Amino acid sequence: MRTVTAEEANIALFSYGTLQQPEVQIANYGRLLRGEPDRLAGYLLARITITDPNVVALSGKSAHQIARFTGNATDLIDGMVLMLMPSELAATDAYETDDYRRVELTLQSGRTAFVYVEANPA
Repeated sequence: MRTVTAEEANIALFSYGTLQQPEVQIANYGRLLRGEPDRLAGYLLARITITDPNVVALSGKSAHQIARFTGNATDLIDGMVLMLMPSELAATDAYETDDYRRVELTLQSGRTAFVYVEANPA
């Protein structure tokens, strides 16, 4: 597996789901990612059914979690901040289905990171 420096992997991504799975990281990035725990406030996790067979094959599950905005500061999602290279962020965009959209948010620690949240809230 490839070793990546901090200078190369300088894009913060907050993951609360399958991107934390080693097999998904290897398939998407060709390496395991290091992460630091953090929390996202104002969102709760909801379940969605993934129909993309490639995503289901990689993650091993058709039921995934999605961050749904509530605006309530006491609603928290635990996750990991993973550091990506630009090409890996593009690979993540390809992995995430149209149910998700990528936004940049401030986490509970004060750190800014990209997060994939619900694309079309009800």
